[in-house]
Amino acid sequence: MPNGALLAGRLLKSFADDFDCFSFFSISRTPFPFMPEPTIRPSSFNPPAFPHAQARALLLGVALGDALGVPVEFQPRTARRQDPVTGMRAYGTYNQPAGTWSDDASLTFCLAEAMTEGVTGELFLLFVAENFLRWFRRGWWTAHGRLFDVGITTADSLKRVERAVALAEAGLRGERAAALTEASLRGERDNGNGALMRILPLHLWLTHAPEQESAEFLLVRNVAGITHGHVRSTAACWLYLTMAHWLAQRRTPAGAYARLCEDGSAMLARQGVPQEETDHFAPLLAGDLAAWPEDRVRSSGYVLHTLEAALWCLLRHDTYAATVLAAVNLGEDTDTTAAVAGGLAGLYYGESGFPDEWLETLVRRADIEDLAARLATTSGRTEGPLQT
Repeated sequence: MPNGALLAGRLLKSFADDFDCFSFFSISRTPFPFMPEPTIRPSSFNPPAFPHAQARALLLGVALGDALGVPVEFQPRTARRQDPVTGMRAYGTYNQPAGTWSDDASLTFCLAEAMTEGVTGELFLLFVAENFLRWFRRGWWTAHGRLFDVGITTADSLKRVERAVALAEAGLRGERAAALTEASLRGERDNGNGALMRILPLHLWLTHAPEQESAEFLLVRNVAGITHGHVRSTAACWLYLTMAHWLAQRRTPAGAYARLCEDGSAMLARQGVPQEETDHFAPLLAGDLAAWPEDRVRSSGYVLHTLEAALWCLLRHDTYAATVLAAVNLGEDTDTTAAVAGGLAGLYYGESGFPDEWLETLVRRADIEDLAARLATTSGRTEGPLQT
């Protein structure tokens, strides 16, 4: 559909992806700029068991939100006020059938697939990166066997990852891999929402126990850092996963958010996140997000905007459907905002909260449910620490 709206959308996508361009693959576990190197490695981490229902609700929740947003991605909020989305639509921005999900769900599934391999440490990171490349190069875990939503700078980043993975597979880690990762940009413009949108499966592996916090934060940092290497992206992912943890403990969204606000800044400080970075999250963690007027909530591709918008929708609504529709109707990066909100809403409301007609329309639903089953089957029995 080569029309003016789609061209404008692609330009917006390219601009948003300037936040996440040329990020790094942390084979050598290169530390954040200005952050101390953590002393606990991912190899000390052993994932817990978790319920099958939780895996299904998480994966389906992400996919449904993504699919609702795909047809209207890039369209402004004013368009949604005039023509609000109320259910699954077909065609639109990418000319895709109803129920089609995009890169948000695809990369979420790629991460989940790596988690089914039953390994941890450096080998797990290689599996994640290789899965992303299978998606990028061959359309693996896409809705219809082909990519239709990937930004120019994201493609450049994955090409760099491709070279890093090739070095790792050839046994050429160390200085050569470090030199490659150091060539990647990790400035403020690397803070798109591309890591946040796919990070939620890691919730199933995290305990948030004090003795595990450093190891788990490093795991999140390394998985996020495959494409998004700046500390702000990791901090956003960590806060999002912490919110997921409290929701899974059956706290209400308001209760989970209150706990996040109570602990969030201190958690980031314990992991060496610089104060100037933690300050970016101060409005989110002030405790009054639900009272923000809609005009204060932004829905661009910037990671902090996406996190704020997703939590705002979760806090303001009391069903899965209302939460994700509110996210879509904020406009702009509709699929990602709804996918991020949808994952949390899925965890809280469960699969029974998904409208039947949406589930019936969702592309590759059976494959997603099979992935959830395999993910649950491998939980709690991963291989021991892998030193490579």
